Amino acid sequence: MNLTITAAVFVPFFGTTMGAALALLCKKRFPERLNRVCGGFAAGVMTAASVWSLLLPAIEQAAAAPFGMTAVLGGFLTGAAGMIVTEKAVAALCRKKDRSVISGTAFMILAVTLHNIPEGLAVGVACAGYAAGDGTVTAAGLTALSVGIALQNIPEGAIISLPLLAEGTGRLKSFACGAASGAVEPAAALLALAAAAPVRRMMPFFLSAAAGAMLYVTAQELIPEASAPPSRSGSVSFMAGFTLMMAMDVLL
Repeated sequence: MNLTITAAVFVPFFGTTMGAALALLCKKRFPERLNRVCGGFAAGVMTAASVWSLLLPAIEQAAAAPFGMTAVLGGFLTGAAGMIVTEKAVAALCRKKDRSVISGTAFMILAVTLHNIPEGLAVGVACAGYAAGDGTVTAAGLTALSVGIALQNIPEGAIISLPLLAEGTGRLKSFACGAASGAVEPAAALLALAAAAPVRRMMPFFLSAAAGAMLYVTAQELIPEASAPPSRSGSVSFMAGFTLMMAMDVLL
């Protein structure tokens, strides 16, 4: 790989790591109101990312993909169903009937990790286009895509590491978990680079499946906790997170 492709593959992971590093700077215990604010902000980020980073690109690509919108709808429902099955499987493994004993943060980590896979695939496909040298993808375009995803990944790394820190997890472990969620991106990018054509045809399904998983976790875990009375701080932070992620996706 040349330097441009290498940078494009690994820069998004660096963005996730930067966001996760916030856990190293914060207090180990958060007040309840701050927990609600962080949860609302995470919900806003994940909702906007699901729409602008995943669903809209999937719909745009569906016209040239096998099965078109069927792949988008099927992927979206598959992603949500996968999270439900995962919840039930974890509950069965824990041998506990009470769903609430399973950490919502664990499912958020899984959802964000799933979200990072199609982003990595998208970078890998773009790298393959650049490596082909046919002019479809330029070095500037590839760099813009990679840097844009990296900037978007900064709040995503934070919405994993900070809730873990708030639950009492150590700073280093919280940081490591947040950073690890982004490690799938370079792996997925290298996979797509090696098999660009098949991955490109399935991108609408992958993108919408990640969106379905993220929106399910957001609706199930984050929004109810953030919007619980009496404070409106969680709802306000949801709007702030949504606005920030929407602006970053549209501008970048």
